[in-house]
Amino acid sequence: MAHIIVVGNEKGGAGKSTVAMHVATALARMGHKVGTLDLDLRQKTMGRYIKNRLAFMQKEGLNLPTPGYVDLPEIDKDSLAPGVNVYDHRLSMAVAGLEPDCDFILIDCPGSHTRLSQVAHSLADTLITPLNDSFIDFDLLAHVDTEGENITGPSVYSEMVWNARQLRAQAGLSPIDWIVVRNRMGAQAMVNKEKMARVIAKLARRIGFRTAPGFNERVIFRELFPRGLTLLDLRDIGVKGLNISNVAARNELRELIRELNLPGVTVDF
Repeated sequence: MAHIIVVGNEKGGAGKSTVAMHVATALARMGHKVGTLDLDLRQKTMGRYIKNRLAFMQKEGLNLPTPGYVDLPEIDKDSLAPGVNVYDHRLSMAVAGLEPDCDFILIDCPGSHTRLSQVAHSLADTLITPLNDSFIDFDLLAHVDTEGENITGPSVYSEMVWNARQLRAQAGLSPIDWIVVRNRMGAQAMVNKEKMARVIAKLARRIGFRTAPGFNERVIFRELFPRGLTLLDLRDIGVKGLNISNVAARNELRELIRELNLPGVTVDF
């Protein structure tokens, strides 16, 4: 069966789609068969990313390693048995359609709580949660005291992941490997950065997730989107002598893929 990777966080602006596209493309470049789904049915950033990539390749006559992408199939509600949720059925059909031909299925979730996102989390073998280096974003995982040092209780997203873990346990499935990725971090050593590191480490021990470094804030990610490109494509499109920022970002991606510890994946870029 395909290994299912879910990229989820109920707050927008954490870089979910950027992380999702780079992870999926990195796996495709390493020779793995990757299928992707975008559960943000309105904006479809991940879907747009891949469509931009296909259009750019056609225009430039390129053949870059590219993850597959499918939209959720449309379902006639009247064809379903009473009590069956149409969104559950659309997601299960999409996953079932991808599984025979894929090593990995990557699901990009919306930055809000939806039924589709909730179900997707229960399917996750690996859950990646990008998190901005901010206590505003951290509040989705847990509440802290006024000093930002002590955890006073779990928050809505952690509770949703807990419920997903319970559903998997009841179904006899393996536990979710949950990785919180500190994303869009500034380069400077600041008090907030140190506080975030301490409180995330405390929460990781308390509710059971791993942490991994993500991407620092870089303009290049915004520039790559219209062409559907990732950091790993720059040499293929004729960019020579990558600048220090691009090399550093590529190293960040390498470390992220290594820390995910996905089955059968050896980092070779």
